[in-house]
Amino acid sequence: MTDAKILQDIADNLRIHSIRMTTEAGSGHPTSCMSMAEIMSVLFFDEMHYNVKNPNDWGNDEFVLSKGHAAPILWAAYAEAGIIDKKDLLTLRKIDSVLEGHPTPRMKWIKAATGSLGQGLSIGTGIAMAQTMAKSPARTFVVLGDGEMAEGSVWEACDIAAYYNLKKLYAIVDVNRLGQSQPTKHGHDVEIYKKKFEAFGWHALTIDGHDINEIKKVLKKANEFNGPCAIICKTIKGKGFADVSDKNGWHGVPLSKDLAEKAIKKIGGLKEIDSAKYVNKQFPAEIPKFKKTDMEFTKYKKGDNIATRDAYGNALVNLGEARTDVIALDGDVKNSTKAESFFEKFPNRSFENFIAEQNMVGMAIGLDAKEFMPFVSTFSAFITRAHDFIRMGIYSFTKCKFVGSHCGVSIGEDGPSQMGLEDIAMFRSIPKCIVLHPSDAVSTEYCVKEMVEHDCMAYLRTLRPKTPIIYDKNEKFPIGGSKVLAKSDKDIATVIAAGITVHEALKAHELLKKEKIMIQVIDAYSIEPLDIDGINKAVKRTNGKVVVAEDHYRCGGLGEAVLSSLRGEIASKHLCVRDIPRSGQKDELLDLYGINAKHIAEAVKELVKNLKKRK
Repeated sequence: MTDAKILQDIADNLRIHSIRMTTEAGSGHPTSCMSMAEIMSVLFFDEMHYNVKNPNDWGNDEFVLSKGHAAPILWAAYAEAGIIDKKDLLTLRKIDSVLEGHPTPRMKWIKAATGSLGQGLSIGTGIAMAQTMAKSPARTFVVLGDGEMAEGSVWEACDIAAYYNLKKLYAIVDVNRLGQSQPTKHGHDVEIYKKKFEAFGWHALTIDGHDINEIKKVLKKANEFNGPCAIICKTIKGKGFADVSDKNGWHGVPLSKDLAEKAIKKIGGLKEIDSAKYVNKQFPAEIPKFKKTDMEFTKYKKGDNIATRDAYGNALVNLGEARTDVIALDGDVKNSTKAESFFEKFPNRSFENFIAEQNMVGMAIGLDAKEFMPFVSTFSAFITRAHDFIRMGIYSFTKCKFVGSHCGVSIGEDGPSQMGLEDIAMFRSIPKCIVLHPSDAVSTEYCVKEMVEHDCMAYLRTLRPKTPIIYDKNEKFPIGGSKVLAKSDKDIATVIAAGITVHEALKAHELLKKEKIMIQVIDAYSIEPLDIDGINKAVKRTNGKVVVAEDHYRCGGLGEAVLSSLRGEIASKHLCVRDIPRSGQKDELLDLYGINAKHIAEAVKELVKNLKKRK
């Protein structure tokens, strides 16, 4: 146990580093760092165990800074621990520095990006779950700000952590009373936060967040609880320097050079102390040994009608048999997404998040950070609720796999609230995320295999209605590919589709064939990345005449992907859902919104007719 006087000296050093870094950078949040200096000192130099030479040691306690704007004090703690050089602290926020304004895994000790407030506890929940699964003795500590406690995702995480009785998880709330623009909702009333945590089934304790001995004592007590524990700390924003202490208007404002020197002098200047020798060594822990073999494929018969969501369920089970790092998370719709089969087969690797999509994604990011491979599934409409978590996931370099079922108007009678019509646009906007939309069971299973092998985020879009199997069992579906399903020497136009509209395009092909009009049909199952060269080559064959049909809104979907990538002179029609849909039967809706075989055929004829008129 480290002496309280030494820990106070380290806390003061952390304050001074935070002031100097932000003053040098000309931006940052020094006062938000100053309120948590004692908390950080006790955690990093008395309570936590970690291997300073290996951020991925399974014996390391993990730390998540949910109030990511306080990154300078985290960098300061790493410097005092000997993980980084103290001189590098002054590179804060510079373009060539890994010490960014908010934490990202560019700094190798960071497991997930934070700074979009309200996400850290969900990530911590996933990390603590991973530690539990791996039978590691290590724990996870998450420091939150009082302002972000207004985010609903925090309480989603609390609910799930209590449900799974995650005794390795500790939430430490820095209640410094002041938000960005005004005092926080509850000010310094720490008892309200305590009651909220307790209402969600947590153990909760309140303390003076600047009393070293009290912090040490409460952390020791927290280790005795069988379940997650919250430690609510009453603190002062800007603690240590009266000019800014507990005063509004100093959030995100660095001190001027003169004021910084005055503050450092007031705090007592940097103490000569070898902080690194007070770091507790990591716990003894074994590295999890995951089985990773090739995935087997379900045997399907050409012509059979099987929903791609059912094929996803089969593929997930096959994947679970092949790889023990695969985890399934679902949002109380697993009987619809068909993740249910995995839950039944592998209950110890399945986590129900109920109707809490934000926490589900955050938890998956935490699991991924600890080397598991999470598959997150829900309705494609509902996954959009977690957009900000998904957006932050890419800054965490997450490899999470997302699956959205019940996409488009093809779901039928359930109506517009259940129809995913924005999901392609959402995932296409995420850098390095692949978007796959298979049309049959064979292509779906192969796409799942491709997702696993893709070393970044991936999204698979599946259908509610059954569709005929059109591909041979040996067909391959590489990322960035497409398939030509119909082709002749007399093709006058190219029809490009994905998912349900592939089958409508094939029906349109037969309708037009009866009128001696031939078209080329392409299944663009890989929407992002798109098969740009293959599609351009195909469209060139039909002299630039192209129809794109999709069960998605106009913005951000397949149509925009295709039409923005075509080269040369193009004559095009984009069939998509252009109105707010309503309930109805699948075939009625596909017709009403102009994306069925009849409308595809009409679009082809109109395209040809218009070109003839111009000539």
